[in-house]
Amino acid sequence: MVDNWLVVMQFLLAAIGVYQFTLSLFGIYRKKKHIQHEPKKTFAVLVAAHNEATVIDALMENLKTLDYPKDMYDVFVICDNCTDNTADIVRAHGWTACERHNPQQRGKGFAIEWMLKNLWEMERQFDAVVMIDADNLVSTDFLTEMNNDLCSGARVIQGYIDTKNPHDSWITAAYGVTYWYCNRLWQLSRTNLKMANFLGGTGMCFESKLLQEMGWGATSLVEDLEFTVRCVKNGVNPVFNYKARVFDEKPLTFKASARQRLRWMQGHFTVARRYFFPLMWQSIKERNLAKFDTALYSMTVYTVLITFLLTAYIWVDAAFFNGPNFPTLTEILPPWLFVGSIVMTCAAFILALVLEGVRSPRIYASLITFPIFLLSWWPITFYAFFTQNNKVWSHTEHTRVVRLEDVQGKQA
Repeated sequence: MVDNWLVVMQFLLAAIGVYQFTLSLFGIYRKKKHIQHEPKKTFAVLVAAHNEATVIDALMENLKTLDYPKDMYDVFVICDNCTDNTADIVRAHGWTACERHNPQQRGKGFAIEWMLKNLWEMERQFDAVVMIDADNLVSTDFLTEMNNDLCSGARVIQGYIDTKNPHDSWITAAYGVTYWYCNRLWQLSRTNLKMANFLGGTGMCFESKLLQEMGWGATSLVEDLEFTVRCVKNGVNPVFNYKARVFDEKPLTFKASARQRLRWMQGHFTVARRYFFPLMWQSIKERNLAKFDTALYSMTVYTVLITFLLTAYIWVDAAFFNGPNFPTLTEILPPWLFVGSIVMTCAAFILALVLEGVRSPRIYASLITFPIFLLSWWPITFYAFFTQNNKVWSHTEHTRVVRLEDVQGKQA
């Protein structure tokens, strides 16, 4: 009986892998034509900040340079439990600093919910709300692209999340490779298939009416995934704008990266418990592929956990008990198929870099250490499973300033 279950689990994991790889192929093609609209929508740009005095100045300057009518957007920085001079820097640039003090409800999700309640009570109302992080920079056409999608009927939009500092360390390079892969062979493929895209926590745009109808309600450690699932469950598929770039700063060290990813995985477990079965059942009843795909994505954290446990079991069985003592896919399937799957998986990351026009030799050289980054998700997810009830927000420290011209100069 145990052997049968182990075989079933291996085939299920393999099937999920084949499914995701097949979908990724649809991201190879990128449609060049893009509908342009005159500026019609007004935007409230919300910036979540906690003690971000080091980096907030660069973003405040960046937001002044957007090629969108200045009277059609305003910036509100949520100074959440700040103990530094973040608010003073924001006000010095002429933007609005909204100070919140609630040590019992810490974290980005709570801060956004508080800000939205205040926003709806203001005299001026906006057509849409944009959310970005304090350490980010955005391309000058960001609001123009959001306006294009809103005028075309989109209600929830995710911009292209790029990495601000991919050359800083092998960790930031690994983040860069991951994001280039996800943007091209994950997000764009779902755009081409007219399926739901996934929110990434920053560079997000929401129709104000939708936020007022649904409420925010996303206060888990991964508010982006939680709101994605809620949208899809309610028949609203987020869309992906390939041209609207947001540059996110990534942690420099493995320790800081592990702490950040642990928080993500803890939050993923919460969302999976709440939404997987209702959304999967809804997708079956409605025969809705977008809902099925989103439900499957919400379970990714369990897929990673089971893969880790199964792999560890096989290794221990082989090392200490002269295994394998149960059927494995390497024995059931032809060897060439198993080797081919590994080769194609590796090739997919290289393909994504080529398609995205990455030319830096340092990034391609970082592919040598990239498997270490990928495999490190296993123990992180394992630990997250036993600490998933943790609700404490872990703040990522930022130590230096990078401006948009620096990022664009390196890309060029």
